[in-house]
Amino acid sequence: MNFLAHIYLSGGDEKTIIGNFIGDFVKGNQILNFEKEVMNGILLHREIDRFTDDHPIVLESKKRLWETYHHYSPVIVDVYYDHFLAANWANYHDEPLQGYTEGIYEMLEQNHKKLPERVIRMLYHMKKDNWLYHYQTVEGIRQALTGMARRTRFKSSLENAHEDLKKDYHYFKSDFESFFPELIQHSEDFLSSLDS
Repeated sequence: MNFLAHIYLSGGDEKTIIGNFIGDFVKGNQILNFEKEVMNGILLHREIDRFTDDHPIVLESKKRLWETYHHYSPVIVDVYYDHFLAANWANYHDEPLQGYTEGIYEMLEQNHKKLPERVIRMLYHMKKDNWLYHYQTVEGIRQALTGMARRTRFKSSLENAHEDLKKDYHYFKSDFESFFPELIQHSEDFLSSLDS
């Protein structure tokens, strides 16, 4: 899952959201540098990634892309799934997406001292171009994947992957709608286990 799904799956606790948001930027024992609730968010991030990577529905999504994108396929599927969450946001959250994302940006900026330096730099661009809100359109996905393509060390062709989304939109949407409720339940159960 990409940024929007990770944030959404954190529930309403700010520190858990922060931990989940920075999860990719905290390696190994660096987790011990954070307070418990932020640590819980980092652990949740890792568990979401593990559950997603191994899930048979997600493997089907990746398989559709593998021939063209190889090991970049999981990255693309993560972005696609954020698209379906954003595009169908009213099915998952009562607050409109625009207000929700603005609140997230504001909360993260207020807690910038808890964020690794690389996350602060990324957050500037994320807010400026409103990534989380624009995930709801295929054009927003094209921009996100093109930005990723610029940051990869090797030729990835990520900038073309929005075309695959359009071509097989129904299949990827069906995968997401089958998978995401399972991920929601798994995330809730995992967070409960951390608190028990």
